[in-house]
Amino acid sequence: MYRGLLGFPLGVFIGYTITIIISLISTQGYYLPVSPDLTSQCGSQISAVVLQFLLSGVLGAVVGASSFIWENDNWSIIKQSIVHFIIISFAMLPIAYFSHWMEHTFAGIVSYYGIFIAIYIIIWFIQYSMWKYRIRQINNKIKNDRVK
Repeated sequence: MYRGLLGFPLGVFIGYTITIIISLISTQGYYLPVSPDLTSQCGSQISAVVLQFLLSGVLGAVVGASSFIWENDNWSIIKQSIVHFIIISFAMLPIAYFSHWMEHTFAGIVSYYGIFIAIYIIIWFIQYSMWKYRIRQINNKIKNDRVK
């Protein structure tokens, strides 16, 4: 529960960081806080911003809360990864759809999901590599302390 509460503001921060980066890249000096399609759907830009704020926070909360999965030592890394991926997918894809972060076509959904999978795998591999390195360092320290 605590991780979910901490994840909410982190999700909002990441969401708005992304809008700033997108605006820097593609809007020629203007800030675009939400998709024009979301603004149209919500009836006003402020309503769209509030909705995206809430959805970004919910996504952050789900990601934060789901981190408990990695502490279940009774599960294999494969099982942990699959369950975590499923939970994140069930949060990410509807939020991305309702926020208009993807085209509302079959091709748009498939493309977005493909990108999501690729990013998930990259982040997973980076995290796995970092933990593997840290564990190797700890084991070497233990080994060296035994020799002394």
